[in-house]
Amino acid sequence: MKLDNIRLCVTKYKECFLFYHDILGLNLLLANETSTYADTGSSKVSLFNREFMAQAIGESNLPFESKSMDSFALIFEVDEVERKYKELQKKGVTFIAEQTVREDWGIKVSHFRDPGGNLIEIYESLEK
Repeated sequence: MKLDNIRLCVTKYKECFLFYHDILGLNLLLANETSTYADTGSSKVSLFNREFMAQAIGESNLPFESKSMDSFALIFEVDEVERKYKELQKKGVTFIAEQTVREDWGIKVSHFRDPGGNLIEIYESLEK
């Protein structure tokens, strides 16, 4: 079995589309009114309208949203966290916390959310 892509089922499809394309600069492979596929270089990320996905799998009767802790994070490796942090801030990204060196993880890291509330991490390895 081979993992093809990670699909984010989002509530704010248009805002998320613009965020991943315009702010994060992901290379689009396919895009339409309900789904988008983007190449990150080493893997693919797809965006899907959450309501459309629920209908497709017969679960449109479930609650649309609920408050809970994050169940996943999209993680992007970058050359320099500080440079990418400043670049994204200039584009309007609000970070959850300042950049942090996590010796126990072996990385420098920072976290933020997309317009749909999905957790995103950027990191650089401490071993260079």
